Amino acid sequence: MLLSVDRSETAETRSLSFDVIAAVAEREGVDPTDIEPPEYESLYTVVNPEALDALFAPRQDGSDRISGRVEFTFNGYHVVITGDGEVTLREESS
Repeated sequence: MLLSVDRSETAETRSLSFDVIAAVAEREGVDPTDIEPPEYESLYTVVNPEALDALFAPRQDGSDRISGRVEFTFNGYHVVITGDGEVTLREESS
């Protein structure tokens, strides 16, 4: 099953790393603050959140970065983040 988070209303106030946590929380039916050890894996164990946020942030001169894509596994989901800020989750198959 896929889940996408629309960042259009919150692009200025939320980070990509938070959007990943929020997407997992939504899928799990819990509050984003509940996505923490010991019940859930910490995002820090799979990716550096600050680096993730900076990867797609505008350049220092304000120009957009070249589009890209990052993929990783987090709490049983295959996470895909694209340069436009879309976060997509797919359940990992066992």
